[in-house]
Amino acid sequence: MSKFRYLPMTEQDEKEMLEAIGASSIQDLFTDIPEKIRFNREYDLKPAISEPNLLRELTKLAAQNVNTVETASFLGAGVYSHYIPTIVDHVISRSEFYTAYTPYQPEISQGELQAIFEFQTMIAELTGMDLANSSMYDGGTSLAEGAMLAAGHTKRKKILVSEAVHPESINVIKTYASGQHVEVELVPETEGKTDLAALESAMSDEVAGFIVGYPNFYGQVEDLAAIEAIVHEQKGLLIVSSNPLALGILTPPGAFGADIVAGDTQVFGIPESFGGPHCGYFACTTKLMRKVPGRLVGETVDENGKRGYVLTLQAREQHIRRDKATSNICSNQALNALASSVAMVALGQSGLPEMAKQNIDKAHYAKKAFQDAGFTVLFSDAFFNEFVVKLDEPVKDINEALLNAGFIGGFDLGLYAPKYAGHMLVAVTEMRTKDEIDAFITALVESLEGVK
Repeated sequence: MSKFRYLPMTEQDEKEMLEAIGASSIQDLFTDIPEKIRFNREYDLKPAISEPNLLRELTKLAAQNVNTVETASFLGAGVYSHYIPTIVDHVISRSEFYTAYTPYQPEISQGELQAIFEFQTMIAELTGMDLANSSMYDGGTSLAEGAMLAAGHTKRKKILVSEAVHPESINVIKTYASGQHVEVELVPETEGKTDLAALESAMSDEVAGFIVGYPNFYGQVEDLAAIEAIVHEQKGLLIVSSNPLALGILTPPGAFGADIVAGDTQVFGIPESFGGPHCGYFACTTKLMRKVPGRLVGETVDENGKRGYVLTLQAREQHIRRDKATSNICSNQALNALASSVAMVALGQSGLPEMAKQNIDKAHYAKKAFQDAGFTVLFSDAFFNEFVVKLDEPVKDINEALLNAGFIGGFDLGLYAPKYAGHMLVAVTEMRTKDEIDAFITALVESLEGVK
């Protein structure tokens, strides 16, 4: 029996395997690695302790984390504190979903395939698009896939991106584009929204598409109707990055003629979890269907006329010639997509718009409360659940003071945009109460006094 409790291989197993391959020791397996770069010292680990003591130590470490159950969070910028129906965990914890792999064999994967199909259907309905894929890894990579699809479809090598798109998504797009030799050009933001005059000037018959946020990084609702006219006049594709919860109340991008809509469904049933994992979605028009990254699940009938589900389209390198593939994405975020599906179903057609409305109502209440307290709130009233507050002091220091007061503060915009140094992006979701909002503003005033 091995002396290592969690390692199934015994010393005798190891000896027999080495003999079978003609090696005298485990070290022989690493002879191709130069000696000078091998790890040849002991690991800097604490001495082994008993399981009860280990659990006690890890529990104490975990307790040092600040969580959004006990602490009111006003931090958004891509990861949000939202209501998660209790039923979500009950469903996704079922073993047939929790450990499910790629459903290549439809005859034994009907539950998983139907769950994906329902996810696709709800995303297509929310976005107002013809179809949606089975999910992607996160919103940023999903948006980058949209940019690359546009370049491939139009055979143009330039992508325009609004400066008001999430900065991390812009970086992901640039990373994807460098490998495909696609040029990425930023269109300036003014007053928290895309500069339409700059967009019109930048658009040409060399541009594959334009990427815009809806709502954008600053929480502002862009004028998609005006943007669509500018982009499509030059036969480029309109690619919209959208918070799907906001689409419970905003006019969907599909109604404005968007060609591709991508985003993240973390807002539905997926906890913040200190930053991930997430679940991306990708929706588009029928004309782009055969170039969609990842996979699509379709509904059919068997030989007896009974409803069934199958993998329908997979335009990726595992299934077709490499030079014809539109993406190297080989999987989907099935478990988190299921969590989002369960959350959307639990909220329902009336609950989801109500949840979106609460975000708008509470965020607008908070904005007025900030203004009444003497703060300058930037930009227009056309925003969803985030807005920018001018503080004129280092946001990092203020957030430390807020944490000591029992609040998770907003996002420090100076980290990405130097012109917004001393400005905080505040997120107010349906989880925040009036008392919490009022107390947060009071704590912010006190924190500012302490920082000055």
